[in-house]
Order: sequence, then structure tokens, then C-alpha cells
Amino acid sequence: MMLHRALIALALTGPSVSGFSSSPHQRVTASKTTTTTARFSTVVESPTTTTNGETTTEGSSMEMPTAWECDEEAECVEVPVCNDEECRTTLDVRIHSKWYDLSGWRKAHPAGAHWIDWYDGRDATEVMDAFHSKKGREMYKRLPASTPETAAVLDASVAPYTSTELNFRKLRDQLEEEGWWERDPVREATLLAIWGSLVYGAAATADVAPPLSSMLLALSMTNAGWLGHDYIHGIDPFANFMRPFAAVAAGLGPTWWSDKHNKHHALTNEMGVDEDIATDPFLFPYAPAPENDSPLRKIQHYIFFVPFSFLFALWRVDTLKVAVDAVETKRPDAKNELWYLLAHYAVLLTLFPLSVWVPAVFISGLMSALIVTPTHQSEEYFTEYQSDWVTAQFESTRNAVTTNPFSEWLWGGMQYQLEHHLFPSMPRSKYPALKPILSKFAEENNVPGGYRESGEFEILYMNWDLYRKVAEGDAVPGAPYSRGNGQLGAIDMGTSPGAGGVGLGKLL
Repeated sequence: MMLHRALIALALTGPSVSGFSSSPHQRVTASKTTTTTARFSTVVESPTTTTNGETTTEGSSMEMPTAWECDEEAECVEVPVCNDEECRTTLDVRIHSKWYDLSGWRKAHPAGAHWIDWYDGRDATEVMDAFHSKKGREMYKRLPASTPETAAVLDASVAPYTSTELNFRKLRDQLEEEGWWERDPVREATLLAIWGSLVYGAAATADVAPPLSSMLLALSMTNAGWLGHDYIHGIDPFANFMRPFAAVAAGLGPTWWSDKHNKHHALTNEMGVDEDIATDPFLFPYAPAPENDSPLRKIQHYIFFVPFSFLFALWRVDTLKVAVDAVETKRPDAKNELWYLLAHYAVLLTLFPLSVWVPAVFISGLMSALIVTPTHQSEEYFTEYQSDWVTAQFESTRNAVTTNPFSEWLWGGMQYQLEHHLFPSMPRSKYPALKPILSKFAEENNVPGGYRESGEFEILYMNWDLYRKVAEGDAVPGAPYSRGNGQLGAIDMGTSPGAGGVGLGKLL
């Protein structure tokens, strides 16, 4: 039957652009292959328009290779195919059991084409639901459906939905109906007032007490990062309005943050894809292959605080690089974002002397790294794509239990890492109440490892102990390469679990 389906698909498609392979847990994949083809219609009536899954045609007909072209509202038209070397003409993704041809939508996607490419021949239901507003989750339904032949072949190649995934979708629907995405205005005002007070205190003491000013400024930077993190993830009107906050208050661009950080959410702890675990050559969370090793690995548990301190500085540099590139590639709102960043540095350099804000950047980097690093690095790593996104989040995430109100504030919601990963667009003020619900979910669905949490100091020790064990071990021949390659990471280099492709080209 599969051979019959493959032959049908082969008659309708040539070798597809390969996407990225999905495979079982803990197996290293082969390198990526890249070939392209057009999908051929028997008869194409020009122009052909697809809206809400319905196709209408006008004018005369002629046989020609065709492709889809979509705008930002997900309105698509069928057009003559472009040069195969310059564009992608086959890209099929499953969302809520239905396959969609996203080849024409990828360039119009506000968050960038690379997001969709990772899901060629894969299911993207949980990622679609997690990152998008209700409007966005309705828009994709207007996109062209994959051909029945293509859908049949791909359905046979991907893992069926697990009971955990299906039960999670029911839970999400229930939480949405109950209003868990509604923000608490008093809570938001309080957090913003704390941030403003820290900035004011830092400015007032910049000349009379520089060390105190640096500490207050560092706390404000870390706090601004967590607030901006919440707003960039958010999908409510207030979050959309506050989206530039991270750029203005912390010097961190929303575009850079979305590209890097959302990839971490979608493909958590996948070696070669998740840049949050690509911290070598200064820190190795797992033993590398000999050719990717560094002498620093042997002493990393003694010097970890040094690269940790550089975290915020590196984020700022990466932000500026991405912001400039976004302007050049005409990404949405890129010019405004660059102006927000320039305004941030204008205020920073005007109010604070070099001796205050430079130490503050490194103090903030150390604090931020101590918070964001341990909640994932001591958990499971994946050498292969995880089709069950829900279970993968449980397996790769550990919460921190804070011990006092200051720590609860300082962690900025990151202590509820699992709640955040499963529901990234939910306001962080909701996470404490969500904790028992997810604990019960893990128990009822027999999630491996269950709901994982440790004390805030215990989890820091676990992270340090991981560095120590990796430092004392030997390099492992054939270990996955972790280093990223710009915003797309090692996925571009064919060394990640996302490489290889499960589109029709690979299947056939």
C-alpha cells in the first residue's frame, strides 16, 4: 500500500526540498540533503486563488508547473513556479491532523521562513498553538491543503498523536475557556514600578555611590529582561503594546529574542538546534567529539562564572547584529526596533558613566545565566527530533523552588520553567496556580520523570555538578556538534537532529 502511495506521489511530485528528519529518541541522524522541485498541476487556470481552503479560478487554462504565493494575511494564489534554486516549492506541515502546503507562506511568515522549514513533513500542532494568538490559529486554516496523495504518504511516515498530546490539547482548551491568558493589571503595574524604582535609584547614586548604582542597574537589567520576555511571548493586547519594552529597557531586540528563544522553546535540548545548550567552547553541557573539544572543558566547573557573566553582553551584541540584518531583509517592524535600541543606548550612555553601566552588564549577565541555565541543562538531551512535544518538555525541564520573596521576584517567573515552556504566551503571574494542575497532568498521563522540581540552590548545584562530570570525562567520538551557526544554528550545517528531511523527497 505504501509503495502504491509512493508511486502516486512520485507521479505528482519530483524530489522535494528536504526539511528536517523526525526519528525516535536518542539516535544521531545523518546530514541534510537539499534538492528542490515544483509541484505540477494537470491543468492550471490562471490566476487561481485559494481562500479559506476553497479554490476559485479565472481566465484561460494551460498546463504549467505551479507554486503558491501567500501574503501576510494567509491569502494565497497559485502562480507559475519560480526558479527552483531560489525558492521552495514543496513544504508540507501537519496541524491538528490536517496537512497544509506552506511553501508559499514561508516567506510571508512574520517570524521568518526558517521556522516553517523545520517542520517539513512533521506535525506542528503544539508549536502552532503555543506561540500564536487566536487570530493566528485561524489564519493557518486559510492556507492551501496538501494534495491527498501527499497527505497519505506523509501520514504514513509520521508518528500518530499520543494520548499525552491529545490530553494536553484538551487541557489547553479548558484553560483558554477559563481565562488563564487574561493579565492582572495590578500585578503588571507593580512589576513595572519595581523596575522603574531600580532605574531611578541607579541614576540617583551613579555619581555618589557607583558600586551601589551598578548593582541597582544590574537588577533593573535582569528584571527588564524577564518583563520583556513575558511581553514578547504574550499574545494579548497589552503584551503587543509592550513588545518594544525589552529593546528600550534592556537593549534586547524582540526579533533576535523570537528567533533564538522560540527555537529553544520549540526544540528544547535538541543538540545542534537549541542554542541555549550550545555554550562551547567555554562550557560543555555534554562531552563533545574530539574534533570539537577545547582545553577549557577540563576546568569549566572552576571558571563557569566567567562565561556566565558575559551572557548579557553577548545577547546585546547578537541583538544589534540581528536588528541590522532585519532592516536589510525588511522584516516586520525592523526599523522601529532599531530606533528603540538606539534610544536605549542614548539613555544608558547619558545617565550612567562607563564605570557604572559596564559592570552592571556583567553582573546582570551572571545573575541571568544562573537563573536560565540550570532549569534545562541537567535534564534529558535529544540527539533526534521529538515528535511528542509535550512529553519532551517534561523530560527536558526542571523547576526551581524559591525560598524567599526576593528570590521569587529575582527569578522572574523562570522558576516555573515547565509552566512557561508548555504555555509560553500565558502571563507569568498565572504560573503558581498552574503548578498543581501540571503536576496532576504528569501523574495521570504517566509522563516519564513526572513533574520535576528542586530547590533553588539544589538546582544550581546540579548544574555545577554536571559541568564537573563533563570536565572529568573523556571526549566521545561521534558526539553531536552543538555549536550554532548564527540565528539558524547548526541546523544549517547538517549536524543537528533537525537535518535530513522527512518531506516527500526523502520518503521517495
